[in-house]
Amino acid sequence: MPRNPENVFHQAIPCADLDEAEAFYVEVLGCRRARRRDDRVTFDFFGDQLVCHLLPDQIDREPEIYPRHFGVTFLHRKDFDKVLMRARRSKAVMFREPFVRFGGDIDEHISFFLRDPSNNLIEFKHYNNPAMMY
Repeated sequence: MPRNPENVFHQAIPCADLDEAEAFYVEVLGCRRARRRDDRVTFDFFGDQLVCHLLPDQIDREPEIYPRHFGVTFLHRKDFDKVLMRARRSKAVMFREPFVRFGGDIDEHISFFLRDPSNNLIEFKHYNNPAMMY
């Protein structure tokens, strides 16, 4: 089923500190805070909903990219580059520097991973061929 742009994808993740999460997602990534409660903060994460739940005992101390990460696949390279430059300017923790994956194949794409303050891994990528986004 194709995505209906009126619907919003929802992702919930643990965080150790709501203030740190809010500073990272708003100031570093440019997301909009939608609302905040004592135990969570909700963001407009590039058009989808991200909720950081205050669960300091559930933080992954040594995160691995696989099998758990989330992120954004950008249709336009300029949007990918904009987030990358914003992350670099803010000195965000780069879990993996930009790299090309599947070079020369139809699904070639560029990708990088950030680590948020609670060690959640976020991937940002752009496919050379827009048909490969899914």
